[in-house]
Amino acid sequence: MNLAHRIFAFYINSSIHVAVSVVAMTYITVLEYSLPNQWELLAFVFLATITGYNFVKYSKIAGLHHRNLTHSLKAIQIFSAICFLFFIYLGFQLPLSVLLIIACLGLSTFLYAIPFLKHRNLRSLSGVKVFIVALVWAGMTVLVPINNSKLPLSVDVLLTFFQRILIVVVLIFPFEIRDIHYDDAQLKTLPQQIGVLNTKILGEVIIILCLVLEYFKEVNEMAYVTSTLIFTVLLGAVLIASKTHQSRYYSSFWVESLPVLWLILYMFFELI
Repeated sequence: MNLAHRIFAFYINSSIHVAVSVVAMTYITVLEYSLPNQWELLAFVFLATITGYNFVKYSKIAGLHHRNLTHSLKAIQIFSAICFLFFIYLGFQLPLSVLLIIACLGLSTFLYAIPFLKHRNLRSLSGVKVFIVALVWAGMTVLVPINNSKLPLSVDVLLTFFQRILIVVVLIFPFEIRDIHYDDAQLKTLPQQIGVLNTKILGEVIIILCLVLEYFKEVNEMAYVTSTLIFTVLLGAVLIASKTHQSRYYSSFWVESLPVLWLILYMFFELI
């Protein structure tokens, strides 16, 4: 594997890419509600995502094979530890109300990975996985920046929060379709329970519902609505194209790049 491939693999495997996507969604909220400067918060969200995702992905592996970790996994551990230290430092710069929301989301992430009920974690509970992830993403990308700016939880904010949950649920579907043959049958993911085709149909219905919620907002900014419409069309197309046998980076790179594209579209339409 050449250097470029190693760097790209590290970028994906160390959760940098997913962290960029979460930051993109957070910044979309900043733009939608014209929030003041949030750069420290965006850096915090970036570091929190890397720390949380790598904890969920690698804590069990590291515990089982601590002395025989590959060089790449050791590098990810060191990188995650550095991110965690900066995450703690930035946390002291945030108000207590934001930290309380972060603590609740962090607890959900912890219980998602660590067994707590009859040797089971939240991930192993039937049909719960997708909603836990969506709730954490929505909380981090909507509630945290809104609370950090001391804005009230208006109807529009709650609608954005529910929209974000729906969007993240659909973003997860291509991963669940990919993993249908690898996930434990006890997980009872949607593709396992209703099949791949019905999962895709459900995803398209959820996307339509997401767009319908936009109609009920009191304030509709054209740049946001246009970019969201294009983003959801692309999300629907990506979901339809999802297969159980995907290219290596179809979900982990291309699907997770969609929020970044959404942000780029939003910023573009704001300029014209």
